[in-house]
Amino acid sequence: MPNPQLSIMVVDDTKFSSAVIGHNLTRAGYADIRFASSAMDALAMHEERPASVMVADWLMPEMDGLELTTRIRQTDEQSDHYTYVVLLTAREGDNVLSEAFDRGVDDFISKSSMNEQLLPRIYAADRTSQLINRLLDENRLLASNNSQLEEHNLVDSVTALGNRRYSLQRLDDMLRNVESRGGICCTLVLGVQNLEELTSRLGEGVQHELLKGIARRLQQLVRPTDVIARVGASTFAIVTLAEDPADCKPTSFKRLHDGLNLKAFKTTEGYLTLRAGMALCAVNDRQALPKASQLLELVENHLGAAYETSLITEVRWPQAV
Repeated sequence: MPNPQLSIMVVDDTKFSSAVIGHNLTRAGYADIRFASSAMDALAMHEERPASVMVADWLMPEMDGLELTTRIRQTDEQSDHYTYVVLLTAREGDNVLSEAFDRGVDDFISKSSMNEQLLPRIYAADRTSQLINRLLDENRLLASNNSQLEEHNLVDSVTALGNRRYSLQRLDDMLRNVESRGGICCTLVLGVQNLEELTSRLGEGVQHELLKGIARRLQQLVRPTDVIARVGASTFAIVTLAEDPADCKPTSFKRLHDGLNLKAFKTTEGYLTLRAGMALCAVNDRQALPKASQLLELVENHLGAAYETSLITEVRWPQAV
């Protein structure tokens, strides 16, 4: 059954197409439907009141559906909201669709079959958006509760990630796992070189927006089993276990480097670009393993080299046997 309160936005520069979609949705029982004749209008309306489902034409002047999706994802990062994006398309081919999925599009409706596909796609979008936004609400509540724990707190109060104490505990667990069972422990430290400058210029509020945005983006880019923590004012650590040494090379983490450096973060002061540096170190059971604090500090000490080269710096633990 349709949810009459579902917030739907239709974005199409063709009035006839918008009217057809609106008519079908209204007949199905949906009451909260807004229309935008351009991507820029849609962004302004979305910032004023986020939509749960957005149905947009892929090909539009000035800004197409893919770029609109990217901007919507950046806006949602700031508001901790998820918008389910469906593109209307006459384009075909796996390569075209794969590119769109990589850009964050959730689903497609073929223009040639719109009358048959529209309502089933909206029903599915309704269920999915409700689930994701409910999980986001629960995560906010959990983060709020966790941030109130002061003594022996393992949670960073700004990002709701683990803090330095948490990262050292988990790193110690992983090092003991490698020592007893083999494998590789990889520690990656990410530093935001220009965070202090941005904070000085734009204030602590924007700093917190950026830190939260970084945390959310890292969670999207790493595996669910990886450990993410904020270990310093402008530094984050990721700890992961691997079997293959190739999984712990700088090329394996290029997506993280690009994800922070090449994609701007939306804040109340506009879109801001970060300069992030990364250093990593992998250790295995064929070495005299370091303590967790030694390994973390070793990688942190090489962030300067990463800033200078704009590359992911690979560090070797010196105590090889």
